Amino acid sequence: MDAIVLWLREVFLEPSVTQTIIILSLVCALGLQLGKLRIGTISLGITFVFFVGILASHFGVTTDPVMLTFAQNFGLVIFVYALGLQVGPSFFPSLKKGGIAQNLISLGLVLLTFLLCILLYYILGISMPNLMGIVAGATTNTPALGAAQTTLHQINPDATAEMAEMALACAVTYPLGVVGVIIALALLKVMMPKVEERDDSEAPKAFFSEYEICNPALDGKSVREVALLLKRPFVITRVWHNGKVEIPTSDMILYFGDHILAVSGEEDTSQLEILFGKREMKDWNRPDIDWNSVDKQLVSRRLVITRPKLNGVRLGMLKIRNLYGVNISRVDRAGVELLPDRDLRLQLGDRLTVVGEGKAVERVAEILGDEVKQLDNPHLTTLFGGLVLGCVFGMIPFYLPGVSMPIKLGLAGGPIIIGILMGAFGPRFHLTTYVTNSANLLLRQFGIILYLGGLGLASGANFFDTIIHGDGLLWVGTGFLITMLPTLLVGWASIKLLRNRYDGTAGMICGSTANPMALDYVNSQLKGDGASVVYATVYPLSMFVRIIFAQIMILIFA
Repeated sequence: MDAIVLWLREVFLEPSVTQTIIILSLVCALGLQLGKLRIGTISLGITFVFFVGILASHFGVTTDPVMLTFAQNFGLVIFVYALGLQVGPSFFPSLKKGGIAQNLISLGLVLLTFLLCILLYYILGISMPNLMGIVAGATTNTPALGAAQTTLHQINPDATAEMAEMALACAVTYPLGVVGVIIALALLKVMMPKVEERDDSEAPKAFFSEYEICNPALDGKSVREVALLLKRPFVITRVWHNGKVEIPTSDMILYFGDHILAVSGEEDTSQLEILFGKREMKDWNRPDIDWNSVDKQLVSRRLVITRPKLNGVRLGMLKIRNLYGVNISRVDRAGVELLPDRDLRLQLGDRLTVVGEGKAVERVAEILGDEVKQLDNPHLTTLFGGLVLGCVFGMIPFYLPGVSMPIKLGLAGGPIIIGILMGAFGPRFHLTTYVTNSANLLLRQFGIILYLGGLGLASGANFFDTIIHGDGLLWVGTGFLITMLPTLLVGWASIKLLRNRYDGTAGMICGSTANPMALDYVNSQLKGDGASVVYATVYPLSMFVRIIFAQIMILIFA
């Protein structure tokens, strides 16, 4: 019996590498199970992992600190890098579709937070180092805490006790920093109950429309000549001539009275109607269209790009229409239909709808690959290479005028920026960044859960003692105010005054407060990647500004 007790103590209580893995796994599993509970319509989801870690640490469970720090930081790096890969293709187009405005709103939230901090400094008399610890916890921004501690150490190398108090202030306010943003987002959702879904992509959506050529100027012109008349991307996918449907080539001649089916951006249909003369009112975008009955003598197949050498190649460079007499009517990327414009860069995993004669379609299938099993093979070289670049980039010091110490983006900032760049530009350099949706979700969930479990175990030992004794309650109340007030004010203004969507506003708030746990809550409530795209859009600049402000506050007020 004694041997069993000693064995159980060794497995669960004596700090070691194995014991740390066991405890961390137990904390994560129990937290995920409790996260399924709902209070009304609100569920904290994976945030429960953090609280289970705090409770375990409070009741005396200790782990190997080096191993725990590694697991915590590695989980964070995996999460932010996978998030960057996911939103990378939509990141830069989002800047053109309101991303600059979202960044300005996010900076307004950051500025309001620090103005409130200065006000509380004079009203409550809390020291600025402790207040910076509170702000770091209330906004779940640990890089800002590290920057503030480093600045304080440069000013006063003997301020070891003050630096420890800063970390404790961050730890006791961190839980409500997480929960406070989630509560604020739940309240904002009540204000905006009807949430519009959002789809951001790197190219216009495909929209089908039928036209009759009534413009005499087009009679006798080739498809290539007609395409040059309009400075907007569109593709003629079918031509009805004398009652017979044909797949057009670039040299095919169009005649007065022909009917054509074109795919374009929906906003361009009015210009196409002016060009061709008359638009038919039949809705070709209905999901119940029987394309086989439309084409009859033609074959329509969905082919998947699985050849790595086609990754990043422009669609027009393949010259599929001219060489094989087939047409590409759709390009499906991760569930989003894109306009098959000749300048569209193809990516591994794209699904192309190809229409033409059977043998020609088979030849195109050989060119594209069309071997779905190949997509299941993970491209880990690019994944780990991106992690290396992200961590290295996060360690690069940036020197700013008037700031005595260099700024570093750290493990939270560097990987997400590299992930965005890899997702956006990797295919252009023939880097295979394709990850299935399920694999990306697994990486993100695994990373953030590992981070939360490690954070809870690391910060829970003195958590309740600090709250019950000393200034703990004052810190918690101050942190909750710093979390809730700016978030609600800016969120309300964004939705009600600026007429922004809830998903974009929620993503902006999560990114501005560097709160991936709240982002996971938002994503569990909504469909689409709208919140994640805005999160990644505002996150780098917001975190950078918070780090700078934290150091400036120490330099001025400490």
